[in-house]
Amino acid sequence: MALNGMKKIILFLTVVVMAFPTKALKIYTLNSPDGRLQTEVVPLDGGLSCHLGLDDGLLMRSFLALDYTQGDKEFQSLSVRKATRRSVDETIASPFTRQATMRDRYNELTLTMKEGVSVVFRAYNEGFAYRFVWAGKPGKVRKETVEYFFQDDWTTTAPYVISFDSTRHEIQYSTSFENHYTTTPLSQLDPRRLCFLPLLVHGPGGVKMCITESSLSDYPGLYLHGTGKPGELAGEHAPLPKRVEQGGHNNLQLIVKEREDYVAEMNKEKLFPWRILMVGSAEEIAMNNMSYLLGEPSKVQDISWIKPGKVAWDWWNNWNIGDVNFKAGINNDTYMHYIDFASRFGIEYVILDEGWAVNGKADLFQVVPEIDLPMLVQYAKERNVGIILWAGYYAFDRDMEHVCQHYSQMGVKGFKVDFMDRDDQLVTDFYRRTAAMCAKYHLVVDFHGAFKPAGLNRTYPNVLNFEGVFGLEQMRWAGLEWDQMKYDTEIPFIRQAAGPMDYTPGAMLNGCRNSFRPCWNEPMSQGTRCHQLALYIVLESPLNMLCDSPTNYYREPNYTRFVAGLPTVWDETRVLQGEVGEYIVTARRKGNTWYIGGITNWTERDVEIDLSHLGIESAHVELYRDGANAHRRGSDNMHIALKPPVATFNVHMAPGGGFVAKVTAE
Repeated sequence: MALNGMKKIILFLTVVVMAFPTKALKIYTLNSPDGRLQTEVVPLDGGLSCHLGLDDGLLMRSFLALDYTQGDKEFQSLSVRKATRRSVDETIASPFTRQATMRDRYNELTLTMKEGVSVVFRAYNEGFAYRFVWAGKPGKVRKETVEYFFQDDWTTTAPYVISFDSTRHEIQYSTSFENHYTTTPLSQLDPRRLCFLPLLVHGPGGVKMCITESSLSDYPGLYLHGTGKPGELAGEHAPLPKRVEQGGHNNLQLIVKEREDYVAEMNKEKLFPWRILMVGSAEEIAMNNMSYLLGEPSKVQDISWIKPGKVAWDWWNNWNIGDVNFKAGINNDTYMHYIDFASRFGIEYVILDEGWAVNGKADLFQVVPEIDLPMLVQYAKERNVGIILWAGYYAFDRDMEHVCQHYSQMGVKGFKVDFMDRDDQLVTDFYRRTAAMCAKYHLVVDFHGAFKPAGLNRTYPNVLNFEGVFGLEQMRWAGLEWDQMKYDTEIPFIRQAAGPMDYTPGAMLNGCRNSFRPCWNEPMSQGTRCHQLALYIVLESPLNMLCDSPTNYYREPNYTRFVAGLPTVWDETRVLQGEVGEYIVTARRKGNTWYIGGITNWTERDVEIDLSHLGIESAHVELYRDGANAHRRGSDNMHIALKPPVATFNVHMAPGGGFVAKVTAE
């Protein structure tokens, strides 16, 4: 591969020289700290061409350009004025994430242009990133060109936006960023359909490349689409909204009625998002921290008040509780029941999802008469439980500071903000403003109807979670045409590379292929009970739901106590083994205890766990695994203790199955 790769790099540069024979070709090189990733940046008329190689073999090249105005001047080219370099190797704190600290090690090249912008390139051992920096007069970006040309027509695993029409315009820019993946050669991606990020490309020899972005704030998010040509992807951004109207779900959204002919308005100094290409094996992609590292440093000085944890959630189980002497629903008795449940099992929060505020009014100060919110907040406080409130996008945005101030003073601990369903410049700025305002009033945030994490959880650590995933909520209405077991074994390598996700696991009714059914009032999961349990380890989720009814959890108190006791933030994470779309085994450490979780698709499989990979020679192991009949009865599970000394152990996972092991070294 190395010799052929070098020949291809030389051939490409020869073609470039022939295309521009009158100009001296200047090439800027940038390598990763370990030297394995090699980057060459070539200034061309109109933009920059970047060539990325691994171990001297060419993986891909990209072309980046900017069509913009500054003041009354228009620019469609980039001319390098100077180049500067630096290297960084430091350790940063990364609270409320998959590990307590992260190593931030990279080499950097900055090309300062004559036209009032710069381009910054960074090479990590784990991948490559670049961003534009706006340093000129106020202006507008008409188009940012993002093009990727992979060395071959490799396979991609990519999520299309759900809504589609052949014009590829407004209907595709309005999306909840939730869809299953399409796996196909790059040339077979539908050029008319947009894909949202992250997106995975399967390279040679097991090499994977994951494309995402970070530091996305006050600038539109990136979509990619195929071109119909082998190995090519092209970028697109939603233009800036010109006119919006209140509407959508329960009148809680802002619907774009007209857009500008440019994508962003710029001020004198602005940082563009980082364009990220992660490179590595499947396991390395699943552990990649570049999205967090490339977020802007924290703007919250005191984080002592930020409390991750578990949440007793009402919406998924449709407030469907039994064995009580009152009519369950959105009322005080029901929520007091949820609070008592959370208190009994040490669950940190209860969420009041949609319905506590009057529907259709988009006014968070109009509380339904069945709810006495100050009483519930006080009732929860007395039982060491926090209250989180659901809020629709427009209802929250229209009077943001008043809402935050009022409910913070009442004792509410945070907001789940929903139904943005866009990522144009107005909405990405809304995320920033929401995070900052909630931090001001000591409120945590969970974004739903949301695009992927893009570094905001580093800048504002009170932003604990994001949706942007085809999560368990879909099982209330989606049938087996949606293969959730395959999807569950894809997202740790793709969506989760961008950061945490609010998948909302915890189903107590569990269906195998022959018994699963969508149901609104008594929903169930695809796959086994132990698959659901393992998602608490496999998926990163600092604010993690117990989605099912307290009634179902009360019936199995030992299991519920185990779930409620699982950490949600970690000191260390390692992906031990896995294959995209097949299975994954993840180990996470909290203090001196390791938790190992594994899930499989609909293929049953056996895995061997060697604790020496965690530096453990002998341990006590508490194990939840699929029962002997889990292939027929999804809830069947076994809870066993492996007698020490345990150095290795084998686990069988049923079709759609999983396991969790709690490992304590002797």
